[in-house]
Amino acid sequence: MTENKKKMGLTTRIVIGMFAGIALGVLLKLVAPDSAFVDAYLTNGLFNVVGKIFIASLQMLVVPLVFVSLVLGTCSLSDPSKLGRLGGKAVGLYLITTAIAISLAIAAAVIIQPGTGLELSTDAVFEPKEAPSLAQVIIDLFPTNPIEAMASGNMLQIIVFALLFGIAMALVGKPGERLKSFFEDLNEVIMKLVLILMNLAPYGVFALMAKLFTETEFGAILNLGKYFLLVLGVLLLHGLVTYPVILKTVSKMNPLIFLKKLREVQIFGFSTASSNATMPITLEAVTKRLGVSNSVGSFTVPLGATINMDGTAIMQGVATVFIAQVYMVDLSIADYLMVVLTATLASVGTAGVPGVGLIMLAMVLGQVGLPVEGIGLIIGVDRLLDMTRTAVNVTGDAMVSVIIAKSEDELDETVYNDANADQQERDLS
Repeated sequence: MTENKKKMGLTTRIVIGMFAGIALGVLLKLVAPDSAFVDAYLTNGLFNVVGKIFIASLQMLVVPLVFVSLVLGTCSLSDPSKLGRLGGKAVGLYLITTAIAISLAIAAAVIIQPGTGLELSTDAVFEPKEAPSLAQVIIDLFPTNPIEAMASGNMLQIIVFALLFGIAMALVGKPGERLKSFFEDLNEVIMKLVLILMNLAPYGVFALMAKLFTETEFGAILNLGKYFLLVLGVLLLHGLVTYPVILKTVSKMNPLIFLKKLREVQIFGFSTASSNATMPITLEAVTKRLGVSNSVGSFTVPLGATINMDGTAIMQGVATVFIAQVYMVDLSIADYLMVVLTATLASVGTAGVPGVGLIMLAMVLGQVGLPVEGIGLIIGVDRLLDMTRTAVNVTGDAMVSVIIAKSEDELDETVYNDANADQQERDLS
């Protein structure tokens, strides 16, 4: 038997780590719910330290990976007008999938009525931050200090600066070619670092899951069981049905291969609950396993991690109907259309703002006259749903990348259809 066959696959090891962490967390919650030792030395000790180091390690790679890969992709474009075409397709597709997501959520909530008959109260207070205007968002796209943008992780400003820098490299001639060689070497080093961290992922995922399920209040989930299961069901429907149907319809690519190759990315997204933290893994999978060219993937993946909020839109759709039903407010067809429009446009208008999901929900509730205080009813179960939302979002990022790459003739279909693509490099790492 070969060494590769003996070695357990990375996806399998991550899945084992995830379920082992969940099992241990639930066990500790049931056996020692108020243990000071568990809280001090495990939940906020070992699990917290290992989990935060894992997340920090992924986040550490985001800015250099996005900047370097996007500069490389941009300076390699033979046709500068292609950037505008890529941007238009990407933003258009992300907005369309967001509109589909929230429409599905509203339809499901109206049919199932998760808030009917509930008498819920909460002590939680939610004070939404003020959302910036669309004009301010456009102004803020352009960094006054690119180093500060990188230090603060402002992804939209980093994308804009990288695009401009890459265009300048392409236009300057031989100095740009010499600099391109440096960036190519740097990109190889960063991608190798991504592979190294991926092999440490089972331990990080185990710690994150153990900490989360040790702290989870299952009583809140039981009280909001209908809402929780409905959001979860629509998220799974969108991620496992809507995306594959769109992929097959638009690009004619096999959606089963797509989902199989994206399992690691989805697990990372679920575990970290952060599209940005998962971005290095998403970009690695999109370019190395799905065959998307770097010039496309380096643009669509960071953009998607910033503005693609299908999972959040689903939560907003169900939450809006749920809160309306709890407060016994009847919403008209015009109100539902306003919810779809507001949430879809807000996914771009509030991109890059901390706490963006709840800011968007506050905006949606305000548009249809529902009390913002209703957000306090669902905060208790939002963490678990946030993890699933992120898994859905990163799936959408990858799907849009494949579709755009196919439309631009930048998709290597041999790599896409190769079940072992990138596997040898992973094993050697």
